Amino acid sequence: MDETVLIKPLQEGDDEAFKQLVDLYQDKVYNTVLGFLHSREDAEDIAQEVFIEVFNAIRKFRGEAKLSTWIYRIAVNKSLEYIRKKNRQKRFAFFANLFEVSDSNKLQITDFEHPGIQLEHKENARVLFAAIAKLPENQKIAFTLHKVEGLSYQEVCEVMKLSLSSVESLMFRAKKNLQKKLFDFYKSG
Repeated sequence: MDETVLIKPLQEGDDEAFKQLVDLYQDKVYNTVLGFLHSREDAEDIAQEVFIEVFNAIRKFRGEAKLSTWIYRIAVNKSLEYIRKKNRQKRFAFFANLFEVSDSNKLQITDFEHPGIQLEHKENARVLFAAIAKLPENQKIAFTLHKVEGLSYQEVCEVMKLSLSSVESLMFRAKKNLQKKLFDFYKSG
């Protein structure tokens, strides 16, 4: 379905158009959010928040970008807001318990599973996603959108509101950082 056909009915409050939009983008939004949060429950909650934001803000959509780009941008922003909130809570917990020390540069492997990863690659995926989570924010966004979600560099540019050369630079640095993090992880056993 052509997404431009949905815009006018969405802006007029058509419930059926919103249902079509959710059907069209729910898997993409969920997978994008999951790529950042690494928790199925959190990803489900944030994906819902994304669609609530889309529903509440669609009247303000001006069509300067594609509808899908706009939705991806909301998904990325909601994911990053959630991560920041969680990090603030972690900092508070740290100050509440000063005697517990952790090395934040070590890769913390979780039970995260992305739906697009085949069973035989799950362990490697856990290590990779843990390394991606340690990247600087813009590198993490660019890398996740391009390599995990399969967006083209041009689409990543639109979502991040950056030039092509900036996205290429972010991708280059993300790959170098990941190589170093993964090499250090596998070298240390």
